Amino acid sequence: MISQYDVAIIGGGNAALCAAMTAAEAGARVLILEAAPKPYRGGNSRHTRNFRCMHSKPAGPLVETYCEDEYFADLMKVTGGKTDEHLARLAIRRSEECLPWMQAHGVHFQPSLSGTLSLARTNAFFMGGGKGLVNAYYRTAERLGVEVLYEAVVTHLELEESLITRVDYTHGGAPNAISPKSVIVASGGFQADIDWLARAWGEQARNFLIRGTPYNRGVVLADLLDQGVESVGDPTQCHAVAIDGRAPKFDGGIVTRLDCVPFSIVVNKHAERFYDEGEDVWPKRYAIWGRLVAAQPDQVGYVIIDAKSLNLFMPSVFPPIKADTLEELAEKLGLPPDRLQATVAEFNAACGDTSPFHPTELDGVATAGLTPSKSNWARPITEPPFYGYSLRTGVTFTYLGLKVDENAQCSTRNGPIRNLWAAGETMAGSILGQGYLAGFGMTIGTVFGRIAGREAAAHAS
Repeated sequence: MISQYDVAIIGGGNAALCAAMTAAEAGARVLILEAAPKPYRGGNSRHTRNFRCMHSKPAGPLVETYCEDEYFADLMKVTGGKTDEHLARLAIRRSEECLPWMQAHGVHFQPSLSGTLSLARTNAFFMGGGKGLVNAYYRTAERLGVEVLYEAVVTHLELEESLITRVDYTHGGAPNAISPKSVIVASGGFQADIDWLARAWGEQARNFLIRGTPYNRGVVLADLLDQGVESVGDPTQCHAVAIDGRAPKFDGGIVTRLDCVPFSIVVNKHAERFYDEGEDVWPKRYAIWGRLVAAQPDQVGYVIIDAKSLNLFMPSVFPPIKADTLEELAEKLGLPPDRLQATVAEFNAACGDTSPFHPTELDGVATAGLTPSKSNWARPITEPPFYGYSLRTGVTFTYLGLKVDENAQCSTRNGPIRNLWAAGETMAGSILGQGYLAGFGMTIGTVFGRIAGREAAAHAS
């Protein structure tokens, strides 16, 4: 290690790596402090698989076009208007230039997944998934002279007036400190701190599963907020999806997500439906289901499908529970059999003409006279065998974070902190007030990581 660094970056995921490479290319001496061991480096980025990208013409793996206004409209639909339009449009516009930049820094793309995910026009998929992207970036960063310390847990940033003067961290069981010229925080949210989740959500949060890294505990975030750094976002808002109830407590990743909801009915532990399963195409709705399940008794839900729907969605990592009758399925899932049969019968009776059924687009095949309704893909559940999954709330990352400006710079109420920037999930609440859009977290991390790296290197020089 060298004794003096121009830029210290806290975190080791996509945003941190984009910042590190950008700063190094500008001539800065860069150190990454990654809390995880090397095999688990990369934060939540290693669980990702795609990047949502604006493009005015076909570009690499992306077909047709995806303009700024359509992209922004998609974002507004999922956030309900709770976003900083200036920062959101900045991220969207800059995403177009990111795709060739990513390729130039080692990322390879594959043809988009087709079918029910409906992403071929909007999202570019990484060859080898997020792990492939993370490894490619680490190789490129190493060639650029970026140094990395693994199992380096940052415990405190010393803020004196408008300057970070010291970074404290532990490494190898010993306390350490450095005084870099610039600091970038890219260490994610606080979702792996279950006690913090419970303070925000209530005790029901202890039933949540954390689908991302166990190393994002919000230590640096809490330290900075305690020192008066401006925050953004609601601590109860997060990227939370409904995942397989058999997933591990931490780090299950994207494979634990279930994509069968549009072709199912979803019931709670009392075998009662509670929301429209066919409200919109899955990439625009999958991120609401974590909160929906969180609001149900015991924070659990159950997917019910029949044989004709089994092959319409991405295969699950755990096989579904299978039964020849609904009564048997209810018993295997721990649901009241009579009530499940009645709920399915009510749903089946409300289904009408299914001839326009189209699994990859909104088809208007809806129920009639049923509350809640099902707006699309509403087909009777009649064909044995029957299948079921349990659902739990799977939290990816939290939206309470550091407020930034268009240069990714952090502030206190007294003004900007001259040498502190933030990128990635730790500032995503600046744009994501609620909800989520598939691939948009990687957009935020890439765009603002590059901005933070540029600004930090310029300050250091």
